[in-house]
Amino acid sequence: MDSRTPIMTRTAQPPSRSLPRHVLVVEDDAILAMALEMALRDAGVEQVEISSTSEMALAALRTGQPDAIVLDVHLADRDDGWAVAELVRSLGPSGPRIVFSTGAPQDIPEQIAEMGCVMEKPYDPKELVEVLTEPKRRGLISRLRAALK
Repeated sequence: MDSRTPIMTRTAQPPSRSLPRHVLVVEDDAILAMALEMALRDAGVEQVEISSTSEMALAALRTGQPDAIVLDVHLADRDDGWAVAELVRSLGPSGPRIVFSTGAPQDIPEQIAEMGCVMEKPYDPKELVEVLTEPKRRGLISRLRAALK
């Protein structure tokens, strides 16, 4: 090979968007919960945990912290699933990412909806996978701190 022959260099690939390792799906519709679980596992999520009630979700949160929570806000045992989201947010900025799942997004109080992405049912489970690969939105306090530095 001639020393003057250009060497092929690899162009930098964009960083791959990664999925959370552990996702808690809080959903009382068994068919939707199974579809979400299958889509998440097929996409490469290592651990998918299903809770069909607020109580089960709280118990799951006590035993381990997921990286993300898909939260149906109108569960059979409670009609204010965002109470779970408020509890999760109390864990601070390192708490799990929240994705709200609802057929009535207008029912979620605005200050609660700002805690995470709101997905209106029905949606394709692949859309959830896409949302979970996006960078986590930073809350207002962390954005203000960053602006002051």
